[in-house]
Amino acid sequence: MPHRASAPFVQSVRPCRIVAALLCSVSWGSLAMSDDQPHQAASPYPVEGRSMGEVEADLAAGRVTAAALVRAYTARIDAIDRAGPSLHAVLVLNPDAPAEAEASDRRRAAGHPLPLDGVPVLVKDNIETRDPMPTTAGSLALRHNLTNRDSPLVARLRAAGAVILGKTNLSEWANMRGSRSVSGWSGVGGLTRNAFALDRSACGSSSGSGVAVSASLAAAAIGTETDGSVTCPASVSGLVGLKPTVGLIPRTHIIPISATQDTAGPMTRTVADAARLLDVISGSDPSDPATRDADAHRTDYVAALDAGALKGRRIGVMRFAAGYHPELDGAFDAALAVLRQQGATLVEIPSFPDLDAIGADEQTVLLTELKDGLNAYLAGTPVRGQPATLSALIAFNQAHRDRELGLFGQELFLKAEATKGLDDPAYRTARDNAHRRAGPDGIDRLLATDHLDALVAPTGAPAWLIDTVDGDHDMGSAGTLPAVAGYPHLTVPMALVSGLPVGLSFIGPAWSEARLLGLGYAFEQANHLTLRPGYAPSLTSDPASLSLLRPVPAQEP
Repeated sequence: MPHRASAPFVQSVRPCRIVAALLCSVSWGSLAMSDDQPHQAASPYPVEGRSMGEVEADLAAGRVTAAALVRAYTARIDAIDRAGPSLHAVLVLNPDAPAEAEASDRRRAAGHPLPLDGVPVLVKDNIETRDPMPTTAGSLALRHNLTNRDSPLVARLRAAGAVILGKTNLSEWANMRGSRSVSGWSGVGGLTRNAFALDRSACGSSSGSGVAVSASLAAAAIGTETDGSVTCPASVSGLVGLKPTVGLIPRTHIIPISATQDTAGPMTRTVADAARLLDVISGSDPSDPATRDADAHRTDYVAALDAGALKGRRIGVMRFAAGYHPELDGAFDAALAVLRQQGATLVEIPSFPDLDAIGADEQTVLLTELKDGLNAYLAGTPVRGQPATLSALIAFNQAHRDRELGLFGQELFLKAEATKGLDDPAYRTARDNAHRRAGPDGIDRLLATDHLDALVAPTGAPAWLIDTVDGDHDMGSAGTLPAVAGYPHLTVPMALVSGLPVGLSFIGPAWSEARLLGLGYAFEQANHLTLRPGYAPSLTSDPASLSLLRPVPAQEP
């Protein structure tokens, strides 16, 4: 299933990761002097821990320039992502970013700044940009996939003045290739590691986007989700992640899995940052029919943020989505106490029918739509000389099995190739049943029965140990119901469990993003949780933990 996550710039920085040799021919030598003012004597801008809102405020106040931000984040990527802990979150930096930053600084100096002018943003590498960076989905098969076109959401970021800093690693093919996948691994980018403990999973498939924001490699990032691929990596990296209603953000020029469930979404340090990005990237687009109602439903999401939003609200507690991790349950109960203190009325929901049936139908839908969507995408890309069908991708992986199939196989690709198309009655029945059970008979029914405003649950367990033999060991998730229904799902940092972040999920009906953001903001403001990754090699490497792994010395007779 797809979720199965500073020093000043100097010439020694290595901005070009070897993704495609052509990228490294682009010179970044001019970056150190890209401003009108010399920077040798200036103190570096401290990006660590900065939210997007704080970066925006510093840009507006003249405390930093966009060009200086690009240098600072680039230096941090070199120090933290490529060297140091070697997180492998960022696949490639955008050679056009310095010029974009300089243009932003000129607009600001002229008194005409755009809404996000100069804010560096990373995007997941299944999202096309017109910059000279390939869109690979993490696969060597698409390492030359330079399409020279912006996806609509990237075009909206750019129109708002954001600087596209680069592309992030992901679980290859958004975790829809092999049944024993290792989240965060791709043939192009290797394995993304969790910044809180390097031997722990970053979850997926938006692994690089989550780790990059957690480690302050950019002010914010964009991920994509089919089922849990924004919310799970946000949760285990201590971030806010929003999977919006399917159709609120256009999916054109994003490598697809499922037309029924795919969506992009923001991954940020704060709820306000997520709302700010959603204001920019949401809305109808003629290239994606799923967005036809988006303009009618989109609103001012920042205006919806209210520290008192929980007062008088009725919140359903999804106990059926908990109970698989005792420490997590304790953190969940503490979060529920915060909701009560803020004036919410909590209603327990102990069980939910049909979860297994929903999962089985979802698998049929995803496999069928994967084949249809990938074949259409590959046929529509302007790049020639790369696999043009799912069948050709399967053959490519087999031919390059030492790199592509070294950790896990392509069983899901093979099952997808065997599907019979969108007119198959079995597919149509599965699609309709899955949506009905998760949506109208699921989330909508739960909300209506007890007159609820939203549902809450633990987003998922703490990050599991990376296992390159048996694959992922995720224990549970709140993501499937909203994913299959196509409804919004917001995760907000809830607590640390054994030193690892876990999130609190807010789930609502279609088009309820403003309500969920308001509730999540109120919880965030009352919870007072500040998370900073420590880049520990392992949670068992500290002296206290190591002492517990040794036996108690035998007593002398």
